[in-house]
Amino acid sequence: MGVNSHSFRVRYAETDQMGVVYHGNYAQYLEMGRVEWLRALGVTYKSMEDSGIMLPVISLHIDYKKSALYDDLLTVETQLTSRPLVKIEFDYKVFNEAGDLLATAHTVLAFMDKKTGRPIKCPEYILDKLED
Repeated sequence: MGVNSHSFRVRYAETDQMGVVYHGNYAQYLEMGRVEWLRALGVTYKSMEDSGIMLPVISLHIDYKKSALYDDLLTVETQLTSRPLVKIEFDYKVFNEAGDLLATAHTVLAFMDKKTGRPIKCPEYILDKLED
């Protein structure tokens, strides 16, 4: 399953007084990666939510390797780990523009019915797109 790359620049507000990215911001960077992975597949979070499907994060694990700094150009590589069922899992790698590996991560999200709050199976239209 393909890797999607998304690049962006670290903003000043994301750093501490030493110019180092605050560790909690990585969760947002991973979200940006998976939103863009889905968009490249032809699916948007908005369209899923509009159709009554939510994707809450149920597990997040990050291993920090090296600090990201203010104004660094970062790239998040996002990869689906397996065919989704009720859960969808992603692996991530975060690099700076020099190619240094800054972090690796893994998330698990659950497909959830917006009205009932109950888990549901991965929508067929997503599975169909993964087959293409």
